[in-house]
Amino acid sequence: MKDLKNIYIYIENGVFLKAKSFGASGTKVGEIVFNTSLSGYQEIISDPSYAGQFVVFTMPEIGNVGCNDDDMESSKAHLCGIFVRNYQDRYSNFRAKESLDSFLKRYGVLGICDIDTRFLTKMIRDEGSKMMIASTEISSKEELKNILQNSPRIEEVDYIKEVGTKKSYIHKSGVWNPKTLSYNPPPKPHSKIVAIDFGVKRNILNELTQVGLEVEVISHNFKAKDLIERYEKREIDGVFLSNGPGDPLILKDIQEEIKELIKTDIPIFAICLGHQLLSIAHGYPTYKLKFGHHGGNHPVFDKKGKKVEITAQNHNYNVPKEITKIAEVTHINLFDNTIEGLKYKNSFIFSLQHHPEASPGPHDSRYVFEEFAKMIKEAKDRR
Repeated sequence: MKDLKNIYIYIENGVFLKAKSFGASGTKVGEIVFNTSLSGYQEIISDPSYAGQFVVFTMPEIGNVGCNDDDMESSKAHLCGIFVRNYQDRYSNFRAKESLDSFLKRYGVLGICDIDTRFLTKMIRDEGSKMMIASTEISSKEELKNILQNSPRIEEVDYIKEVGTKKSYIHKSGVWNPKTLSYNPPPKPHSKIVAIDFGVKRNILNELTQVGLEVEVISHNFKAKDLIERYEKREIDGVFLSNGPGDPLILKDIQEEIKELIKTDIPIFAICLGHQLLSIAHGYPTYKLKFGHHGGNHPVFDKKGKKVEITAQNHNYNVPKEITKIAEVTHINLFDNTIEGLKYKNSFIFSLQHHPEASPGPHDSRYVFEEFAKMIKEAKDRR
């Protein structure tokens, strides 16, 4: 692209940078993280879990396949901005409908290019995730520093209110079919679940539907007593707790509702933020990782299957090792030995930290959706 605007970046460790801008204009404050995925930038950008963050792509060429409607993981992009080494405005892909530049403009997302993303990645790796500000309007380092210092940190903001659904609905598609280049129609369901939307990715819902579950998506403002009543009336057969953005420790009301749910025998499956909230509800608070896990190439050991899975990841928080007092560890991250999966003792509850729907990413962990469906059938047989 020609005639790109300047954009100015100030990071809380004092680093001040000048780069070029594409996408939206303006001023945004958020947390900077890096993602090591080699493909799937549109799915990453439209993942609600990135709300309040800037994503540094370690893949140097971004924009070359454009954007399209089918690769959206939610209705819009919720993050603050992206960093790319080289932005390619001229895209080449038969499925593309528009450039990444126009896509970011529509959703108010900053695009930052012509910058050393290797430097930024190494900085985050060595120093940890940082708060930052980027602006196409303000070039003064001191003014940017002042705005950043007076802005709330990511762990102080409840982003779920912004990204989750306000009205309940039934999800109507299965997984992507590469032969037809469309999403499969939902198969006939054998059970019904409620998916609580903290910022759920579309492909999670697709995978749940594909294994024979009717999926009713509801707001994060759910009441446990209503779900318990519906379960007792056999209107629903299980509950799914979704992924989502931000620090789970600040979500006090949701934690209290989950505490009521886990007192029952309702089958529960959770991914990412839902996994963390389950831990907190059981009395084991989460902690923040130095720079988080974000990418599509993280090795995880499946203890039950005795095999290594390559997984997609996107989280800054983790459950503590002390939770082994009440839960069996089913999956371990082979990069840092953190917990990636749990099966709670004497209950129909299990959860994963990584993303088995992997959009983008490998499908090694996809089998867990079948395991949830089997667990629901088992619980139904015992009722």
